[in-house]
Amino acid sequence: MKVSVLFAPLALVATGALAQPIPQAKDVPFPGTMTLDVDATDTDQGIFRVRQTLPVPAAGPMVLLFPKWLPGTHAPRGQIEKLAGLLVKANGKTLEWKRDAEDVFAFHISVPEGVKQLDLSFQFLSATEPDQGRVVITPDIINLQWQDVSLYPAGWYTRRIPVSASVTWPTGWKAATALRAASVSGNIVRYQPVDYETLVDSPVFAGRHFRAEPLAPNVTLNMVADAAKYLAATPAQIEAHKKLVDQAIKLFGMTPYDHYDFLLALTDQLGGIGLEHHRSSENSVNPEYFTDWNSGPGRRNLLPHEFSHAWIGKYRRPAGQIVPDFRTPLVNDLLWAYEGQDQFWGYVLGARSGLFSKQETLDALASIAAAQDVRRARDWRDVEDTTRDPIITARRPKGWVSYQRSEDYYNEGLLIWLEIDATLRARTKGEKGMDDFVRLYTAGPNGTWEARGATVEEIADTLNRLSAYDWTGLLRDRLNGKSPNAPLSGLTLGGYRLVYTREATPFFRDAEKRSNEANLTYSLGLTVGKNGHVNTILWDGPAFKAGLTTAAEIIAVNGRAFTDEILRDAIGDAEGGKEPIRLIVKSGKRVREIAITWNGGHRFPRLEKIGTGDGSLDRLLMPIN
Repeated sequence: MKVSVLFAPLALVATGALAQPIPQAKDVPFPGTMTLDVDATDTDQGIFRVRQTLPVPAAGPMVLLFPKWLPGTHAPRGQIEKLAGLLVKANGKTLEWKRDAEDVFAFHISVPEGVKQLDLSFQFLSATEPDQGRVVITPDIINLQWQDVSLYPAGWYTRRIPVSASVTWPTGWKAATALRAASVSGNIVRYQPVDYETLVDSPVFAGRHFRAEPLAPNVTLNMVADAAKYLAATPAQIEAHKKLVDQAIKLFGMTPYDHYDFLLALTDQLGGIGLEHHRSSENSVNPEYFTDWNSGPGRRNLLPHEFSHAWIGKYRRPAGQIVPDFRTPLVNDLLWAYEGQDQFWGYVLGARSGLFSKQETLDALASIAAAQDVRRARDWRDVEDTTRDPIITARRPKGWVSYQRSEDYYNEGLLIWLEIDATLRARTKGEKGMDDFVRLYTAGPNGTWEARGATVEEIADTLNRLSAYDWTGLLRDRLNGKSPNAPLSGLTLGGYRLVYTREATPFFRDAEKRSNEANLTYSLGLTVGKNGHVNTILWDGPAFKAGLTTAAEIIAVNGRAFTDEILRDAIGDAEGGKEPIRLIVKSGKRVREIAITWNGGHRFPRLEKIGTGDGSLDRLLMPIN
């Protein structure tokens, strides 16, 4: 039977009669103010109910957009699939809408003559289980992100679109955000009007159990928790957070905000987050962040990292990250100067404030250096290419991460900036370092948060102002070169070398406990989670060469039923011998024996001091007086 294919008519159907071109954003004022009213009281089913009004500039075609490219996520992560029940009305009559065939975040509408305003209603069906996305509503905590509960008109820069927003919160709850209230009526809070870009950059944490602590005249730590007992921060713990703010302001020399709100959720019910904003940050940590303080540093690096982003990533950000709206793709090439540099400052400020001890910081750097050093993906993929990973993988798990790489611009970026600091200090006999660089890089008036773009050329020029050198060549070599090993000269120039010992550092053990896995990467070349589940396999490591893969379940070790302790004992017992470590593993319905040849015993990374006295790394971690 002959089948004919009619390509042209199909193309017409796909395009649709209403699918006019989506107007490009222009830097002109939007004529009017949007209003946005969100009902956030449904904590049982996790549904946000939205009513929104949009002034109509003119009759005819109009396009409404749902935010797609989200700052801080570095990718098109807008959750358009969770928008439901969209209804558009004008003068009491329902208007038809048509989703764009190519950009599914865009809705086309034909506005009749005489219409001055569109009235929208819809629901945002937030995730009720982790496999649907990040959970943002629990019986005790709400994380409201404005991009989930609003549409905006195409054709204008988002910073030129005014919006007045309100939220109806559950009765008795308290909320915190970088926005400021214009009025409060019962459990309804109307916030002061802002532009749409600022609105999206100002999320809200609300909770049944709430505590706020001032850390500085214009900085507040706002806490919500699964239960009131988790809010029991001691004066000494609050003092460490005050020192974080103090050390950051002394470091950067200016404040790129009029006020700043840490939004901190102490929870294992809300989905995890660490996301920067200009005048706030969204942070979630384990519920026992304060109450189990002495068991290890845990997530205490999160707040230094996110606070540093007010300067690095928000105020100073790569030029390709400054875009007119949430439809324009973000260019991620310089994420090593954004997230990588901020990773560097997060650990430095953690040490300077006392949130991390100096030794915990050194141990953390050892773990980071070792993890990067064994990634065989560096044989074929450079660091700069990993800046595309937020778009390529959206942080989905990878089967062979050590050979695929992940978002290595974070931690390898940290190592590069550590090398820059040590090189500056060596070339200037200790007179200049990264502190001096960042004060030049972020120089500006207090209280401003208008983003300034950065380029590789500017970064190199700023470094050359401190010490003339081929900084461009160094950066290109580290970012685009291939090397069998991670760039560790920042450690060695700084007075430390990466070594491996039989005993794990307390930091390493704490990380194992919090991830609920045995990290045997540097011996057998694998990590093992609950019930013997193999989480990762090191490419070309002993387990890899034995044929083991992820998703396998270890049933037995040398004839004994699997436990973490038995597997660890087997590594120790095999040291110096010739016999392999024999595992019985199950993959699906298949059960087989795996013989891993490894007689090197336990190996755990740590930093070993070179020489005597304080090196440049020691001085880097010292508080500023």
